[in-house]
Amino acid sequence: MRLSRYFMPVLKETPGEAQVISHQLMLRAAMIRQTAAGIYAWLPLGKRVLANIERIVREEQDRAGAIEVLMPTIQSADLWRQSGRYDAYGPEMLRITDRHDREMLFSPTAEELFTAIFQNGARSYRDLPRNLYQIQWKFRDEVRPRFGVLRGREFLMKDAYSFDVDYAGAVHSYNRMFIAYMP
Repeated sequence: MRLSRYFMPVLKETPGEAQVISHQLMLRAAMIRQTAAGIYAWLPLGKRVLANIERIVREEQDRAGAIEVLMPTIQSADLWRQSGRYDAYGPEMLRITDRHDREMLFSPTAEELFTAIFQNGARSYRDLPRNLYQIQWKFRDEVRPRFGVLRGREFLMKDAYSFDVDYAGAVHSYNRMFIAYMP
């Protein structure tokens, strides 16, 4: 596509709310636009960068033996109550009620759901070890969202969870992920 046909509304001046250099540059280069405190729209150039980052993360996770899944962003409050984290998580969790008066939440993380799904799907020790990951949008109602996309309220996150036979297996799984992040 020709640059003249691309949607790239660059800024000449740095917005006053941008404190961190990376945030300033992303705004000025037309990668993102802030829509609310800690919430950003990804413009075409930023979306392309984000897609490249996702591709690299997927390649490294796959190389490390992890298996990609996709969990919903809206989760049942009941699952979080079972883990004891519904009340403990605090005000950062966005809690909602659906039209049937069921309590739901916008996922700040996915441990409960991954664990429940794997627990219901694993039949024996032969199903271990497994490392499942996802790249999914999260929401945490941060008190003071700042620093651009580094500390936003809504963000794209890769989270991975390993299921192992024992502690030694868990350490091995951890080390595989550690190596996946090495340059």
